[in-house]
Amino acid sequence: MGVEWACELRHFFPGLHITVTDFLPRCLGPLPDDAAKYCEDYMQRNGIRTYYGVKYDKESRQFWGKIGLPSGADKTYILSGVKNSNYFMPKNTLSDKGPGGGGWVLTNRYLQVVTRSGEKWGQGLVFAVGDCIAGSVGDAPNWELPPVPKTGYPAEQQAVHACRNIRALDRKWYGGSDRCLYRLVPDCFGPQGLRATWYPWGAGIFAISLGPSDGCTVIGATDEKGSGRLCARGVLAAAQKELIETTKIAQCRGDHALSRLLWHAVHHWPLNIVGRGPLISLC
Repeated sequence: MGVEWACELRHFFPGLHITVTDFLPRCLGPLPDDAAKYCEDYMQRNGIRTYYGVKYDKESRQFWGKIGLPSGADKTYILSGVKNSNYFMPKNTLSDKGPGGGGWVLTNRYLQVVTRSGEKWGQGLVFAVGDCIAGSVGDAPNWELPPVPKTGYPAEQQAVHACRNIRALDRKWYGGSDRCLYRLVPDCFGPQGLRATWYPWGAGIFAISLGPSDGCTVIGATDEKGSGRLCARGVLAAAQKELIETTKIAQCRGDHALSRLLWHAVHHWPLNIVGRGPLISLC
């Protein structure tokens, strides 16, 4: 986020003097080296100064001197990633670890909210997805489900899984269709049992903007640091991100049939050729 924000400022306000700092040894900490190098080279070419391995300290003269700003900055933006807002949940349903020191809603493999002891909370009738959840099941390094990135694609995919499991519970309690096709392909016409979620392939896609006309796209990233590969850069990556944003907004507005069809297919595609889910996943 810091790289994107700095590059947007450089594009729209070219007269600004911009400095990026990070306590990590390079930008794009968890992503592959070639993507980080591409972004770093772009910033250097465009006059954005970068300092790594330094910890931000607003009151420290030593810090400001180290980054070449002995008098401090006129404006400082701190981008620290996502933060939880789960104050309405009981503490025993919140993690004691994770980004920002914890406080993320705990779920099991079926996306049901659980307590720290692993028991279902709310009789298993409460589901949670997206940014509010811990996004992992089990403990490192032997994860039952490794931490899933808090990005848009996993959130939507988890919502699809949660809705499917809610339908399964509804059928268990209230019955389902008696159609003959239902008996032949039960999971498609009315799911019976709960299905475990998985690490979706789209969780490994990161499109980084470097202003409106440049960027880079990483695919195949996992929970392992430095994983994934750089698959597109420059104008092509910028066009990809524009396409994603345009069609997603159109789908959310509900005013473009092709965009709705596209994103429905993305999240309901029956074959999982890439990723860690089952090969076939009807509905």
